[in-house]
Amino acid sequence: MFLASVVLISLSGVLLPGPLFAVTLEKAAKSKTAGLLIALGHGVVEFPLMFLIYYWLSSFDIPDAVPITVGLIGGLVMMLMGIQTFRKRKNAEEKYFHTTRDSLVAGIWTTAANAGFVLWWLTIGTALIINAQQFGLVGFSVFAVVHWLCDFFWYTVVAFAVFKSRRFWNEKVHSGIFIFCFIIFVGFGAWFFSSALWSALSAIL
Repeated sequence: MFLASVVLISLSGVLLPGPLFAVTLEKAAKSKTAGLLIALGHGVVEFPLMFLIYYWLSSFDIPDAVPITVGLIGGLVMMLMGIQTFRKRKNAEEKYFHTTRDSLVAGIWTTAANAGFVLWWLTIGTALIINAQQFGLVGFSVFAVVHWLCDFFWYTVVAFAVFKSRRFWNEKVHSGIFIFCFIIFVGFGAWFFSSALWSALSAIL
């Protein structure tokens, strides 16, 4: 059950329409393996960050109110990030779409420079790690791999699909996919917020 929730919530981060997605689309027009390399580059930054948060949290006793608070804040942050990214989608594309870096380096650089990525891990990601702590280091390691595999699967599939259908890839199709990702991301944020709110009300009542 926990891993299922990890997959669903992880997809909220993966589907965030942002710099990494834009770079994937640009690189995929030239290489069908671009998504794979970008996901590997993303993991170079993400795995150390996940373990850093895990060991930092392990140094404290986490009160029951913390996951609820993180969930409430994280849900709001996700919805606001989704709306802000949607409003500034053209700027993100112009900034990251044309890069001379290879796919692996582009994955590392774009991830490290993405403030939204760090913010997601400080809110939603932290809540997931708090839940993973009950399974120990082995359980957390499984969680980390499953989360990254969501990234790997998404960017690999997207890049392959774009490469195979690049002659049909136009601005209308791109906008349609962007809007779809935006709806999913904001929807996950609303669900995460409402779940935390329900937990808070249940604890009070």
